[in-house]
Amino acid sequence: MKKYIILSHIRFVGCVGCSCCISDETNEDATHSFSDNSRRQLQSSDSTTQSVHSTDDVHVDDSDVLHATWDHTYCSTGRRNVDDVKVDASNDARVVGDCDDFAGRFAQKRGISADTSNHDDKQPFCCEVCNKPFTRPSHLKRHMRSHTGERPFCCEVCNRKFPQSSSLKRHMRTHSGEQPFCCEVCNKRFTRPCQLKCHIRSHTGERPFCCEVCNRKFTWPNNLKCHMRTHTGEQPFCCEVCNKPFTRPSHLKRHMRSHTGERPFCCEVCNRKFPQSSSLKRHMLTHSGEQPFCCEVCNKRFTRSCQLKCHIRSHTGEHPFCCEVCNRKFTWPNNLKCHMRTHTGEQPFCCEVCGKKCRRLGHLKSHMFTHAGERIFCCKVCNKKFTFAGTLRVHMRTHSGERPFCCDVCNKRFARSHHLKRHMRNHTGERPFCCEVCDRKLTSLNNLKCHMRSHTGEQPFCCEVCGKKCSRLGDLKSHVLTHAGERFFCCTVCNRKFTWSNNLRHHMRTHTGERPFCCEVCGKRFARSCHLKCHVRTHTGERPFCCEVCNSKFTQSSGLKRHMRTHTGEQPFCCEVCGKKCSRSGDLKSHMLIHTGERPFLCKVCGKKFQRSDALKTHIHTHTLLK
Repeated sequence: MKKYIILSHIRFVGCVGCSCCISDETNEDATHSFSDNSRRQLQSSDSTTQSVHSTDDVHVDDSDVLHATWDHTYCSTGRRNVDDVKVDASNDARVVGDCDDFAGRFAQKRGISADTSNHDDKQPFCCEVCNKPFTRPSHLKRHMRSHTGERPFCCEVCNRKFPQSSSLKRHMRTHSGEQPFCCEVCNKRFTRPCQLKCHIRSHTGERPFCCEVCNRKFTWPNNLKCHMRTHTGEQPFCCEVCNKPFTRPSHLKRHMRSHTGERPFCCEVCNRKFPQSSSLKRHMLTHSGEQPFCCEVCNKRFTRSCQLKCHIRSHTGEHPFCCEVCNRKFTWPNNLKCHMRTHTGEQPFCCEVCGKKCRRLGHLKSHMFTHAGERIFCCKVCNKKFTFAGTLRVHMRTHSGERPFCCDVCNKRFARSHHLKRHMRNHTGERPFCCEVCDRKLTSLNNLKCHMRSHTGEQPFCCEVCGKKCSRLGDLKSHVLTHAGERFFCCTVCNRKFTWSNNLRHHMRTHTGERPFCCEVCGKRFARSCHLKCHVRTHTGERPFCCEVCNSKFTQSSGLKRHMRTHTGEQPFCCEVCGKKCSRSGDLKSHMLIHTGERPFLCKVCGKKFQRSDALKTHIHTHTLLK
C-alpha cells in the first residue's frame, strides 16, 4: 500500500499572502491541505509522484499518512514557490529536494530551483540579443519585449499600450485618479510607491546616491545618471530638425516646441500661452505681484531666482564669464553670448518690414516700434515722446542735469553708463574694435562702423533741404542747423554764436591761447587734436588721401577735396557782387577785397597796405634788397 506525505499547513500569526490561510478565516489554527494556488506533490514509497489538488477526492488511512508542517516564517517575503517544510517521517517516505541555506524541504522541484536561485548567483536564463542573464523565464520573456517592441497590454480608455501588466495598472490610475500611497508625514498622496519613497527623502533629507566626481548627492539614481552627463559631456538625445543634442529627453521634448510652436500651458487670467510649465508659473507672479526671492544685503526682491543670483554679483563684484577675444568679463552667460556677436559680426535677429538686422532681440523689438509709430512715453517738460520708459528716464536727465555715472580717475560725470564705459577707455588705452582694412583700432563699435564708411565711401545720412550727404548722424544734425540758422551757444568775449557747444569750446581757445595738444617730435602745440594729427604727417611723410585721377596724394581729406575740383572744374563759391566763381573759399575771400577796397595786410617797415598776403611778401623783398 502506498504511503503519502500530507503537507499539513499550520497558520502563522502575521501571514498575509498565503492562499491557504485566506481560504479559512474562521479557524485560527486550522489545518489546510492542497491549496488551489499551491500545488503540492505527494510522494509514494516507491518514488512515484502523484499530483493532488484540493478539488480531488482523496481517501487515505491516517495510519499510512506522514504529516508535515509548513513553517510560515517566510510567508511574508512573498516567495510563493519557497515553502520551508519540516517533515516528521520515516525513511520510507521522502521529499524531492532540500535547501541547504535554510534547511528547508520542498515538495516540488520547481520550488527548490526557484529557492536556490535566490541564494546563489546562478542566472540560467540569458537574453540572446544582449546576453543579459535572468533567474526566471518570465523575467526573460518580459525583457525580450524591450527588443521586439511588443506591447500586449492595452488601456481601454485611451488605447495606449504597455509591455507589462504592472505598467498598465499604474497607468489606469491616471484615468481613475487613484492615489493609494500616502505620506505619513504630510498626507500627500501618490500613484506609485517609488514616488512615495522618493518623497519621503524630502522629509528625512536622505540623499543616498553620490557623484564620484564632485561628491554631489541625489535622492534618486536617475538624477545621478543625468548629472554624470555634465562630467562626461554625453548628450544622447538629439533633435531631428536642427540636430541640437540634449542630456535629458525632457529637455529635447521642451526644445521640440520651439519648432512646432506648441504652447500647451495657458494662463487662466489673460489666456497667454507658454511652451513650459515653469514659464507659466513665473508669469503668474506678474498677476499676483509676488516676489519670493529676496536679497539678504539690500532686501531687494525678485520674481525669479536667476534674477536674484545675478543681482548678488552686483554686491560681490563677481564676473565669472570671460570673453576669450578681449578678456572682458560678464556676470551672466547670455551677456557674454551677446557680446561675442560684436567680434563675429553676427546679427541673428532680422526685421520683417525693412530687413534690418540686430544683435539682440531687445534691439529688434525697439526697432519694430519705429515702424508702428508708437511712442507712449511722453516728457512732461518738452513733450518729446519715446517708445520705452527707460529712454524717457535717460532723457529726463537732460532737463535735471543729473549725471549719476562718475569716472573714478578724473571724476568726470556722465548721464549714461555706456558713456562712462567708453570714456574709461581713454584712461586704459583700450581699443577693442579693429578695422580689417587698415588695422586701425577704435574704442567703440559705433566708431568702427563710422570709420568703415571712410573706406566704402558710404554716406547714409542725407539733408532733406539741400541733399548733402553725411557719413555720421551727428554731422547731419550739425549741418541741418546751418539751414535753420539756430546758434544757441554764444561766445562771452566776442559774442560770436555757434550751433554746438563743442564748437564754442574750440573757439574759446582762440581767446585764451590754450593749445592742449602737443607734437612729441618738435614740441609744436595745437588747439585741436585734428590739427595735431595733420601736423604729425609732416614728420612721418604719410599722405593717406590719394586722387583716383592723377594719383596725387595729400595729408588731409580737405586737400584732396580741393584738388578734385581741378579735374571736375567745379567752382562752388560765387561772388554775390559780380558773380565770379571760385574753386576755393579762400580765393573768394581774396576776390571780395576788390569790391570792399579793404587792405588787411600791412607792411611794418613803411606802413603800406595790401589786399593779398603774397603781395605783401613781394613788397617785403624790396626792403631787404635796399638794405
